[in-house]
Amino acid sequence: MFVVVSGKLRKKQLLDHLQLSAIGTDSVKQTQERCAIHFAACKNAAMDETFSLWTLFASSFLAATLLPGGSEAVLFGVIKLHPGQAWPALLVATLGNTLGGLSSYLIGRLIPQKKKLKGLEPVSRYGAAALLLAWVPLIGDPLCVAAGWLRINPWWSTLCMAIGKFARYLPIVAFAL
Repeated sequence: MFVVVSGKLRKKQLLDHLQLSAIGTDSVKQTQERCAIHFAACKNAAMDETFSLWTLFASSFLAATLLPGGSEAVLFGVIKLHPGQAWPALLVATLGNTLGGLSSYLIGRLIPQKKKLKGLEPVSRYGAAALLLAWVPLIGDPLCVAAGWLRINPWWSTLCMAIGKFARYLPIVAFAL
């Protein structure tokens, strides 16, 4: 049985548990030594907070591009491992996902405006406000591309994307805590 507190094994509690449950040929000292070796391996294998946040950023960024993927599970996992990092994790996920959405926006800006494209009516009608839904699976990426193609104001587009993505991640953080 491992005792996990803030994503880290507590060595003393783990050793105490093994001391109480030491059975067989090993002495308590041998059991404690083996436990210390396993503890060091687990500690080195566990993701530290900085690496967790970088992984979350990459996952959030890629999830908002035209590539398939989701970042909600990664955010949930990071917060479960590091509950004290809930706000930084929320902000990192929002930033990564917003920048990923902006990459789709940029792709739209680069597409030549030679002929009218289909499916642009919602973005034409609502402008940057349509990007509040940029987080929605299947429609979010096309909304960002359409906003770029229509040359919607990039600052308002960024703000609306960020608000929508923040609002999407907030319940996940609350559920994880």
